[in-house]
Amino acid sequence: MNQSLISHIQQIGTGAAFILIPLIFIFAFSVHPGLLKPCLLQPEEIIRRAWRNKWLQFGHVLVLLNTALLIVLAITFMNIISQGNAAWAGMIGGVLAGLGAILLAADKGALCLTMSALDTIPEEKFSAMMPGLLAMFSKKGWMILLWGIILLPAGFAIQAVCLLQGYALPSWQSALFLTGVLLVATPDGLEIINLSASILMAIALIPYGIQLITTAF
Repeated sequence: MNQSLISHIQQIGTGAAFILIPLIFIFAFSVHPGLLKPCLLQPEEIIRRAWRNKWLQFGHVLVLLNTALLIVLAITFMNIISQGNAAWAGMIGGVLAGLGAILLAADKGALCLTMSALDTIPEEKFSAMMPGLLAMFSKKGWMILLWGIILLPAGFAIQAVCLLQGYALPSWQSALFLTGVLLVATPDGLEIINLSASILMAIALIPYGIQLITTAF
């Protein structure tokens, strides 16, 4: 396989990542119950909301898989920004976003895939497990590391500020991406904000993804 073909395939794959990332987030946030009745949730409310909610579990699985694409996005922006004066900031943002994506994967694995397994047990056994689940969802012990997912929007925010200097994306798209990544980390129970943030990210990223794919041919 020649180098040119490999380069085209990589560009198409990167373009697909730019398109899929916001679409997956839009789907995942849109299937949360109580979307139009926003309120901050306590750990027990989050647990009971997720139990036996097939669509919510499926959305979380997609977000878990989406973390790989988020790393592609961070590396792509890092490479774009490296061509200008903000190279160091772009690299720092990319590293932070990459670490945040790994911790987001850990979060979905520990808290969401676990909940899907508990869908298979009777309610009385599930209720008996509540103290342990509360410890997990309250991020006790080493679960405290999951707070590190804040590195994901922080890293992308740094890269978005760099992109506002005129790299690759028009300024309006970079501004929408910056707004989206800052809002997408809104706490559980306010998913209408996360959904709106994902839509802003879609407006910012999808046109560039399409451009990458079309120019690869």
